[in-house]
Amino acid sequence: MGARRSWGAGRPLGRRFGWLWAAFAVSTFGTWLAFDAFPLIAVLVLHAGPTRVAVLAAAGLAVGAVVAVPLGPWVEFRSKRPVMVGMDLVRCAALLTVPVAFAFDGLSFVQLLVVAVVVGAADIGFTAASGAYLKSLVPRGDLLAAGARFEATMWTASVVGPPLGGAVIGLFGPVLTVLANAVSFLLSAAGIGAIGGTEKPPVRTGGRGAGSLLDGWRHLLAHAELRPLFFNVILVNALIMASAPPLLILMVDDLGFAPWQYGLAFAVPCLGGLVGSRLAGPLVARFGRRRVLLGAGALRACWSVGLAFTGAGVGGLVLVMAVELALITCCGVFNPVYAAYRLERTAPDRVARTLSAWTVTSKVTTAAATAAWGVLAGFLGPRTAIGLAGVLLLATPLLLPRGDRIVESEPGSESGSGSGSVPAPG
Repeated sequence: MGARRSWGAGRPLGRRFGWLWAAFAVSTFGTWLAFDAFPLIAVLVLHAGPTRVAVLAAAGLAVGAVVAVPLGPWVEFRSKRPVMVGMDLVRCAALLTVPVAFAFDGLSFVQLLVVAVVVGAADIGFTAASGAYLKSLVPRGDLLAAGARFEATMWTASVVGPPLGGAVIGLFGPVLTVLANAVSFLLSAAGIGAIGGTEKPPVRTGGRGAGSLLDGWRHLLAHAELRPLFFNVILVNALIMASAPPLLILMVDDLGFAPWQYGLAFAVPCLGGLVGSRLAGPLVARFGRRRVLLGAGALRACWSVGLAFTGAGVGGLVLVMAVELALITCCGVFNPVYAAYRLERTAPDRVARTLSAWTVTSKVTTAAATAAWGVLAGFLGPRTAIGLAGVLLLATPLLLPRGDRIVESEPGSESGSGSGSVPAPG
């Protein structure tokens, strides 16, 4: 109980935070219900191959990130709640066009690309706004606790959503899950609107326009503690996500797994993320942030190579579940700790720009890796592409910050760089 009190796991964070958390929960559940809906629509409805599936995933990330470049500076100096509501409504409207076009037999691959781009850009805008807004709701001493709650909610939704979505896809097709996701963003907008209260007017500092996003990159690249963490997180996420389309092709197309089995293979291991997020605070309280960041950060790179040995039948399904369980448990520990650390080391007037720069870089890098792995899967086969991503992941712990560069401070203690943002809802 002492460890729990030291990081605030059971402390109430207020009614307004409760509404924000509820909005995050409903939109996250909708997103996981539509787990891989676009690739499945491309494969099952539009009969796309590995290269087109990879292009769909990559283009949505890359073009959405480019479109969102001006959003970080724009969000920085505006009231955050209206921006969050607006981004939710944009995502809802864009997603609704998919079931409408399908109902009139007009759905095309190009439309999926356009919707993916719009949703990707709105995701970045929402993340920047929600991260900055959350800072006004959560005291510094509760950052890790708040991050762990969002992380636990995300993994809970990921346990329930994919198998339920897989069942819906098996019965009614993947388009219905896109409709449910659109409705979830509408409900999220309503929840954010119910938060109430007033925001402190943003103070404009520095330059205007898209160029101001450079301030976020300058902060990340000049910061001795955040720079290696930035490179590590970006590369690990890119390699994990790049192997997802080849794995989908391998399991659904080559090995004959049903959509609900594919969803189940990733839903059950998400229990590990729920456990990991609950352990993050107590582990930091017992072993210190430095050891947890380095240990969990290194361990999360060790498992993905096993996915290259996925076979047909129950054995293959169990193998995927075991690998994903180990990977996701490590990520569940690592993510809230690194996000709270990033918050502590980022000044309040750079939150939106830093989050936008981080997210844009992540999406562009993931898009490039996804496109490259789609080409590799087309030429060498999905199994080889998955194996190569796993081997490269084994080298990523070398990019983690050295232990002596990680500031070992308890949540709530003062830090020379100010504060930033916990994992952003959305």
